[in-house]
Amino acid sequence: MDSTRRSLFLAVPVLAASAALADSQPLSSFATPFDQLSVKSNGKNTSRPILDGMTHSGDHLEVHETTLAAGNSPHPPHRHEHEELFLMMKGTLAVTIEGKTTVIGPGAAAFVHSGELHGVRNPGTEDTQYFVVATGVS
Repeated sequence: MDSTRRSLFLAVPVLAASAALADSQPLSSFATPFDQLSVKSNGKNTSRPILDGMTHSGDHLEVHETTLAAGNSPHPPHRHEHEELFLMMKGTLAVTIEGKTTVIGPGAAAFVHSGELHGVRNPGTEDTQYFVVATGVS
């Protein structure tokens, strides 16, 4: 393969990603009261999607609220490419990142870097509420 075809071949993923971004409209401004957010149930747990889309700079941003019942987890520990910031509202949350568990409460935060094995669980006796802000590749 000559250098021109090789360059074109190597550029295909970049061109495809650029085309996808060009088709995506950036997130629009909004203000929505909490009680008007849609609710998704998962057993005794609930979540409320808040936003999911592209910022003006082309970064993916997803935000949701989760309420976990006592003793529950939203899903098994996992890894993914995007990064997550957990912002605690009420209750307690046991956050495990790469095998190390820390229990956090209202006003606390936890950050999970791309590719790290992580999971969360409500170790308390009452519901736990937190927000997740995810950025990067979904």
